[in-house]
Amino acid sequence: MKLVECVPNFSEGRDLAKINTITDVISGVDGITILDVDPGADTNRTVVTFIGNPEAVSEAAFLGIKTAAEVIDMSKHKGAHARLGATDVCPFIPIANVSDDECIDLSKSVGKRVGEELRIPIYLYEKSAQKLDRLKLPTIRRGEYEGLQEKLKDENWKPDFGPVEFNSGAGATVMGMRDFLIAYNINLNTKDQRLATDIAFELRESGRSKRIPNPNSPNLLDGEIVRNTDGSPVKVSGLFKDVKGVGWYIDTFKRAQISINFNNYKVSTIHNVFDAACKLADERGIRVTGSELVGLIPLDAILMAGKHYLQKQGRTIGVPESDIIESAVQSLGLNDVTPFVPEEKIIEYAVGKKSGKLISLSVGGFTNELSTNSPAPGGGSVAALAGSLGAALSSMVAALTHEKKGFESQKSEMDMIGQDAQIIKDRLAFLVDEDTRAFNNVMAANRLPAIDDAEKTMKDDAILKANQYAIDVPFEVATLCYSIIQLADVLVSKGNPNSVSDAEVAAEVALAGVRGAAMNGLINLPGVADGDYCEEKRKNINKLIEKAEAKHDLVFGKTIAVIDS
Repeated sequence: MKLVECVPNFSEGRDLAKINTITDVISGVDGITILDVDPGADTNRTVVTFIGNPEAVSEAAFLGIKTAAEVIDMSKHKGAHARLGATDVCPFIPIANVSDDECIDLSKSVGKRVGEELRIPIYLYEKSAQKLDRLKLPTIRRGEYEGLQEKLKDENWKPDFGPVEFNSGAGATVMGMRDFLIAYNINLNTKDQRLATDIAFELRESGRSKRIPNPNSPNLLDGEIVRNTDGSPVKVSGLFKDVKGVGWYIDTFKRAQISINFNNYKVSTIHNVFDAACKLADERGIRVTGSELVGLIPLDAILMAGKHYLQKQGRTIGVPESDIIESAVQSLGLNDVTPFVPEEKIIEYAVGKKSGKLISLSVGGFTNELSTNSPAPGGGSVAALAGSLGAALSSMVAALTHEKKGFESQKSEMDMIGQDAQIIKDRLAFLVDEDTRAFNNVMAANRLPAIDDAEKTMKDDAILKANQYAIDVPFEVATLCYSIIQLADVLVSKGNPNSVSDAEVAAEVALAGVRGAAMNGLINLPGVADGDYCEEKRKNINKLIEKAEAKHDLVFGKTIAVIDS
């Protein structure tokens, strides 16, 4: 499925009726999911994040811009945030199965439609930009709405789409394809906006004018500017590439904030910028109290931060995803001014990353579901669950070894084992439900009609594919379970000896997973007519069982030896 994210910024953050009117129009488009609506009274601006297929996003963006132009009068607008129009900026971001070029074309088609039908000047930016001086949003936005009428008289600032005339009510809109941007605010224990600005200048890539420090002030803005021979300021680059930053005061929170935009969170990470801000704040006699996200954040970015802080504490990162996220939330102070709800703020969670039906059940609920006369869930799901339990035990033993005194030399290896075990655990948890789905697919394929030759061919093809998948799923389960036995072998040999029995139990349930999953694969082979395929699968399954049994016996022997020593 193709997914595009759109993050229009509307110049209204106080009137909820107007905001709701805009968002209702967007959410009313079939195929659109609104992920986040973030209004700011002080900035008088609302950031709306929604996602959908390209066609739906195109329609929703147009209708959102149209409605904003109807309910917002820019001639009466005031707010702390720079802005150019009722819809200030409307970026399109590729999320899944969509290329940059497709999003560029999307931004141009929406821009053309808005310009022609709504008579709003459109400027293309970022990767959609048609001119070099329109790559960056601040450049296009310079002079803001108040300077737009004069700007339109300049031939160099002729819009890419729409009329070369001032629209007093709607202003102008900047539109284009960009990479995923993280909007992030760092909170300070001061009301002094100048101190926030001072730190922002240090952090942002564009840097600042070089100054001679004022001995009577920790704020570099109070120092004298160093100038070149021609009188222009000497420029000093900031600390972080692909980072933009400004300082402002937010009356709602009664504090100053450093407002940061990450254009590439993999080049400059949130945690590194946050840590640098803490240091710079301390040098100025103030403190960072926490931070907040505006809009959503990729899971990868929050996990990077969580792992960073766990490692700084000397703790293992081979822990559940939820623990890593909690580490990031606590360390960055993401609950400081507004609650951080992972299901709402992490993009992968917000678009529907949910656990399967079976794995979400309680232990009692799962066993009750299993105990009915329904053929699914059955042995395949149980095999996957057994493996998942074994992986969880392996991660536990790795963590206990990681933190045990005298095992410092094993920390790195235990960290890797813990991470591997977590990945296997989560994949097997997914396969608990997937095995049941594979079985249901076989049943559904067998129920297809076969009245004529065309339908018979279609049915045969569906049955073949369903049976092959019903073989592939348990084979993956068996393979992953064998990997757990391999981890158990290392843990018994190098892990905390007090937990050696736990490692062996991991190997025991993993072996049950291998054998159980293998049986479920073998029983589905008759559903595939291809003899060569079946023979190859049978060979691979039997070989895997032999390897797993041999490795398990080795682990069992080592465990007994450790216990008896």
